[in-house]
Amino acid sequence: MTSDPRRETAGRRPVATRIQQNILARAERRLLDWLCARMPAWVTPDRLTVLGFAGAVMVAAGYMLSWLDGEWLGLSLAGYVVNWFGDSLDGSLARWRRIERPNYGYFVDHSVDGLATFLMVGAIGLSPYVRFDVALIGVVSYLLLSIHTFLAAKVVGEFRLSYLSGGPTELRLMLMAMTAAMPIVGTRDIGGLNLTILDLFALGIASILMTLFVVQSFATARMLARRDG
Repeated sequence: MTSDPRRETAGRRPVATRIQQNILARAERRLLDWLCARMPAWVTPDRLTVLGFAGAVMVAAGYMLSWLDGEWLGLSLAGYVVNWFGDSLDGSLARWRRIERPNYGYFVDHSVDGLATFLMVGAIGLSPYVRFDVALIGVVSYLLLSIHTFLAAKVVGEFRLSYLSGGPTELRLMLMAMTAAMPIVGTRDIGGLNLTILDLFALGIASILMTLFVVQSFATARMLARRDG
């Protein structure tokens, strides 16, 4: 389940300010609060974390089964929704009910998120539409930016959940749009490069994430160098 880095308990993680400025943040927060108020008692943050991971498995399965029939990509689309529901609601529900476990929640949530990201994005490369090495470049780029976020939360005290007005929800929507386009775009090679349009699109997204990681890392390092003088 997701923890709130703003909270501080004696002997636990230091305070970090949440920075969430993605386009859908306000609308998503209203929806999550509405859902939290209506969740039955048997729905717990941990069960939602498991549900979110199950959604990631659905996404991966849909991509792999698309070798048999493109209609299996519908399973991936449904999996993204399930993943969003579980992953976005687990920490929100814990905070709503005031049952946060900051250290446990922070560790488990981001550990599960890392594996779920590997399954969902990596499995794109196990479909007929995107090369596996291209998909892995996307995974590495996303996880590098995630590592920067976790390090900054420790050394700067800022837990940034969005970059360039985009966050995990916007990325899911982008991947869903890409998935829906797969049967339409197909697997036609572009200019003899052994790359499809979707390969180029995925490489473009990966390059943006990698650039953000490099730029943010240099900026943070310079700031820390001045501060620690």
